[in-house]
Amino acid sequence: MIRLNLVLLLAVLVSAFYLVHTQYESRRLYTALDRAQSQARRLEVEHDQLQVAKRAEAAASRVQLLATRRLQMRPVTPGVTHYVQLPGSASAGPTVPAGARP
Repeated sequence: MIRLNLVLLLAVLVSAFYLVHTQYESRRLYTALDRAQSQARRLEVEHDQLQVAKRAEAAASRVQLLATRRLQMRPVTPGVTHYVQLPGSASAGPTVPAGARP
């Protein structure tokens, strides 16, 4: 009878230690999950802020302002058109297709 009691006592102690270990592991995993979810929310907010900043930087007025100030570009007008001739081109002027009247 004493052997049976010792075996049962040992089984109760082992199951108690296993229960404590399982509860500890459960709490540790829940804490890690909570941290991961809060980091995901923080990253989502940061992503949204970066998207807003990207849209603001890509606005047409902002691009035009940077082009005129930093790159010193100006709007295209027909009066400022330059024609470039290819090296090796024999004609000095524009070509007229055959059969067309000048």
